[in-house]
Amino acid sequence: MVFSSLVFLCVFLPVVLALYYALPTLRIRNILLIFASLLFYAYGEPVYVLLMLFSIIINYILGRLLNTEKKGRKKVILALAVIGNIGLLVLFKYTGMLFTTIGNITGLELPAIEFALPIGISFFTFQVLSYVIDVYRGEVKAQKNLFDVMLYISFFPQLIAGPIVKYHDIQEQIRNRNADGKEIAEGLRRFIVGLSKKVLISNTMALTADNLFSAAPGEINALSAWLAAISYMLQIYFDFSGYSDMAIGLGHMFGFHFLENFRYPYISQGIQEFWRRWHISLSTWFKEYLYIPLGGNRKGKFRTCCNKMIVFFSTGLWHGANWTFVLWGMWHGAFLLLEEAVPMKKMPKILLHFYTLLVVCVGFVMFRADTFSQGIFMIGKMFTGWTCTPLQMVVMLEQLHPVFLITLVCAIIGSTPLVLHTAKRVFSSFGGRLEWMGYGGSILLLLLCILQLSEGSYNPFIYFRF
Repeated sequence: MVFSSLVFLCVFLPVVLALYYALPTLRIRNILLIFASLLFYAYGEPVYVLLMLFSIIINYILGRLLNTEKKGRKKVILALAVIGNIGLLVLFKYTGMLFTTIGNITGLELPAIEFALPIGISFFTFQVLSYVIDVYRGEVKAQKNLFDVMLYISFFPQLIAGPIVKYHDIQEQIRNRNADGKEIAEGLRRFIVGLSKKVLISNTMALTADNLFSAAPGEINALSAWLAAISYMLQIYFDFSGYSDMAIGLGHMFGFHFLENFRYPYISQGIQEFWRRWHISLSTWFKEYLYIPLGGNRKGKFRTCCNKMIVFFSTGLWHGANWTFVLWGMWHGAFLLLEEAVPMKKMPKILLHFYTLLVVCVGFVMFRADTFSQGIFMIGKMFTGWTCTPLQMVVMLEQLHPVFLITLVCAIIGSTPLVLHTAKRVFSSFGGRLEWMGYGGSILLLLLCILQLSEGSYNPFIYFRF
């Protein structure tokens, strides 16, 4: 992954950008982006690029059929699309989990069948599903041009880790878009900010989280357990929001405008607000294509509670083929229902903020854990492990080196709007005179990222495996 990251930054992206703006028409540019996207995916998944192409072509055909068939047959076609796409996802992502679970429940010795997981299959599956469902609902017309659908699904900036883009949000941009020099520069700056989040902050937090989650049970006490939990909480935020920033920035460089995927979720005052700020593209997808079709809040309180728990069960399962992810989703769903039953808004804001961070932090421990037992052990240590043996203190203090401490402070500040608000005030005071300083700072961050990557310290994005 180190080599591929440097190749992307120093070769792939500059070449694609240069060729893109050298070509005379948007139609030819779109073909270039399709070719580049397939090449990008094939670099890491040479075989599974054929699976993605198969998915695109089949869903393109189903979309065309939905435009021509009568209403009764449309439901059959939609059912085939949903079953086919979800079935493909289940086959590659959940086969091993299903066999293991059935074996544990029944006591049968089932074969360990598990397929290699295609990178980003959860993301492009949800995108093709949203396209077919929107065509069925009449919200968009089925695209006659296969290459337009292919570009929508395979566009490399958001192909493997989101954000999940709905077709009706960018259908006009596929055929009609433009990017001037200023927008390209702003896109590049946003891309560099996202890359810096990942390489300079998330990867540093990852080292501490990995060290502590892999430590022997006897080496962990409450202090190191909380340090592990907070490190991972910051790691996953800067990892995923960083990738979203990179995708949005790259989109701008090619004239696309993707919706925001994160809005400072760690400043939330409740789990409901957290999910309006965290992974927005996924939460809105489940709301539009699962929660509302199930009946939403129109079938009474009991059905509403059931629908919400189904959504959070599915949200957890979407993240990975492990019951720890399901528990994480149900954990959030339970607190969301609790907030509706208890008038928490009457609580002081500082307590609401502390409560939200506590719920999210504990939930992410289970999200990070490899097994139930590890997750329960770490959570138990966070609240009961108040021993301080010399070995435990050595393990904990080894993590508190200067680079980690400086990065930790930057991460805490960077997870709030403080930096953005301060920058806006400074720029409004000095006008455009500081604009070039901003671009200069971005170039400095880019150089730091390249140096860090060249040292071999890169970790794959967490959401690549989803």
